Amino acid sequence: MNLLPSFARLTLGLTSPQFTRSVSTTSLLYIRTTPCLLAEPLKKKKRMDPAIIKAREDRKKKKIEKQIRRLEKNSRQLKPIEECEIPLEITDNKGFHQRTDVEISAELQEKRILIEKKWAKYMRNEHLADMQMIDRIMYSQQRALDQLRLESEELYQEAIQPDFTLLPFKSEGPDNTPPIKDYEAPDGDYVDVSKVW
Repeated sequence: MNLLPSFARLTLGLTSPQFTRSVSTTSLLYIRTTPCLLAEPLKKKKRMDPAIIKAREDRKKKKIEKQIRRLEKNSRQLKPIEECEIPLEITDNKGFHQRTDVEISAELQEKRILIEKKWAKYMRNEHLADMQMIDRIMYSQQRALDQLRLESEELYQEAIQPDFTLLPFKSEGPDNTPPIKDYEAPDGDYVDVSKVW
């Protein structure tokens, strides 16, 4: 009997993924092993006094209630935001930064009101002139298209097609921040300096 082929089968059975838990000397798998369960006998439960168990539960309950009370007490206090706090230097020099109220005479107020009225009238007239010019242009354009349609339907259809070359658009990407030569990017170290309350 040749032992080499059966030993080879044994090692194959140990190394192949589907037979990792079995050992065999033949292809029929007469000898098998089961996985280790690593079990031990159960320990006996100790009999404890019910008063001790109740005292432990009461202590846990009191501890949790104390934490809840502390959280409720601190819930009314808002966390300070450093950006919203005014520095003491500014509050000390408040009078220096405040402007004094300037008394404006009645004549100056009347003059300012008249200037604002004149400006509003000028802007209204300019707006009306622009709208009238746009209306004239659109009317003459429509008249020309109607005349062209009477002459030739093909030319009219060509004329109403949008011209995409009129406003050429070409985009190459963001040019606001050009690349910096020989720039070494940081490793990404992050130091958290926020306060913990």
